[in-house]
Amino acid sequence: MVLVGDVTDKIAILVDDMADTCGTLGLAAKTLMDNGASAVYAIVIHGVLSGKALDVINNSVLTRVVVTNTIPHAEKKKVCPKLDTIDVSAVLAEAIRRTHNGESVSYLFGHAAI
Repeated sequence: MVLVGDVTDKIAILVDDMADTCGTLGLAAKTLMDNGASAVYAIVIHGVLSGKALDVINNSVLTRVVVTNTIPHAEKKKVCPKLDTIDVSAVLAEAIRRTHNGESVSYLFGHAAI
């Protein structure tokens, strides 16, 4: 894995759309720490977290992995203390409501439902 840029003494944030086995996430975090990052966080939209994903996260240099609740993972959080959740149900519900009523969904980009 090749790193472009200087991460020395910086907090690095990895952003991904989906994390399945988390091998790439773990490798990217290690690369960042090996190059001087002070901490590495990951933010993932869909946390599939299959196979050895939880072992990879627990044994990695990742400080925290934050996933949305688009896929249930309450049981996985019990064995992975580095795992946190962001609830996106209100935003998805509002997007569905707006679509059903023919309203602008792009409005949510600046006015997210809470």
